[in-house]
Amino acid sequence: MAGQAIERFLPDEAATARLGEDLAMALRPGDVLALSGDLGAGKSTLARALIRALADDAALEVPSPTFTLVQSYEGRLPVHHFDLYRLSSPHELDELGFDEMLADGAALVEWPERAADLMPPGTVTLELVHQGAGRLARLSGAGEAFARMARSLSLRDFLETAGWGHARRRHLTGDASARAYETVSLDGAADRIAMNAPPLVLGPPVRDGKAYAEIAHTARSVAAFVAVDRAMKAGGVSVPEIYAQDLDQGFLLMEHLGKEGFLIDGKPVAERYVAAAELLAMMHGQEWAWRLEAAPGLFHEVPPFDPDAMEVEVDLLLDWYVPAVTGAPAGEELRAGYHREWRALFARLEGGETTLMQRDFHSPNIIWRGQRSGFDRLGIIDFQDALVGPPAYDVASLAFDARVTVPPAIEQATAEAYIAARHAAGPFDEQSFREAYAIMAAQRNSKILGIFVRLDRRDGKPGYLKHLPRIRDYLRRALAHPSLAGLRALYEAHGLLEERTL
Repeated sequence: MAGQAIERFLPDEAATARLGEDLAMALRPGDVLALSGDLGAGKSTLARALIRALADDAALEVPSPTFTLVQSYEGRLPVHHFDLYRLSSPHELDELGFDEMLADGAALVEWPERAADLMPPGTVTLELVHQGAGRLARLSGAGEAFARMARSLSLRDFLETAGWGHARRRHLTGDASARAYETVSLDGAADRIAMNAPPLVLGPPVRDGKAYAEIAHTARSVAAFVAVDRAMKAGGVSVPEIYAQDLDQGFLLMEHLGKEGFLIDGKPVAERYVAAAELLAMMHGQEWAWRLEAAPGLFHEVPPFDPDAMEVEVDLLLDWYVPAVTGAPAGEELRAGYHREWRALFARLEGGETTLMQRDFHSPNIIWRGQRSGFDRLGIIDFQDALVGPPAYDVASLAFDARVTVPPAIEQATAEAYIAARHAAGPFDEQSFREAYAIMAAQRNSKILGIFVRLDRRDGKPGYLKHLPRIRDYLRRALAHPSLAGLRALYEAHGLLEERTL
């Protein structure tokens, strides 16, 4: 792949430090950033800012590793700062454990030319040279790491157009997708959130020539988030105000809804789950448009949660979970029985109530704002994958929270609060809801078993495996409903509910 280059003029030390922050936001384990430049060109300033941004510690002491050759720091990811000026031989890199350090961290290398050709493929080079009263920075490279860093520089350009070009950037969170979120800060202003949402990469076809994301109706651009955000705000839901947007690149500058998470000390609180269930009841009692405006003349059509989308999701259990726990692909007998049972259940949902289904209405996507009142206590984020689907799905997503163990008592209180609120608002088919609730809980947790294994096996994210025992417990709870007796028998016959260690 041919190399690419990006140049930025840095008029002062503050601009050099901001460039260090920009690069820090893009770093991932295995990345190597090689710093080149004459003495006094700003390498130390940039390295210090990059390391402090990763550690989220503006006062962190970052001494030069000139004599130690390498200095390591913990943070969002480990970063290893090499200064090879005194390297006696390129092969001394092996003695420093260079390759081992890249297994879970990134490397920042000054004087990389001393290592001859031992820098790994994909290394990104940043050259700093004096230019007038400032410096010229030239970022060059090829491959995925360079693309990430280039995109981070584009996000800084976007912030500049929004009047936030001098903002301090700090990583907030990422998720199972390619999206990432940052906290951006300016003196004298309330913090804001920057969303970095690259266009969706569809991946290979999995059925009928279509990619998984096409069948599951995953949002392909940030326009979906903007459109749903506007609709939900008009419907009385506390979602972020969007101050600036670049829909082509996938950048948003948004309101920071608050810093208090939905959980307390990592544990669910019944009062908060009940409040969230009542918010869902309010939302589900409304009529929603399915053609939503993201920008003048640009509309987002909310897709349906149709049987094809439901089935391709539950197939993740067959495609990823079953091979992981049995050591062999799912057999034809299992596949045939699995599809027969699920299609019968999906048919039972046809003709039922539908609403704006947020899809991931659970604790990571809810901000608790206890100082406020009513529904405004709940700030809602991450809803770009919303569909037209059964209201029961969102209630199941909340009550069977994938990231935290919700005890049966809180799960039941959550569902009962929702049912009571729907009854209070007008006619409500409780029996149909309870059946749909069980079906959607089983569907969602079957999908999640597959997704969490896929995140480990395909994407190198083993941390998700720790959630599997919880998801299996949720699945057993959902399958206790009489309407799911056939599916439960199939899962039990094939050992899919047994405790497994991966």
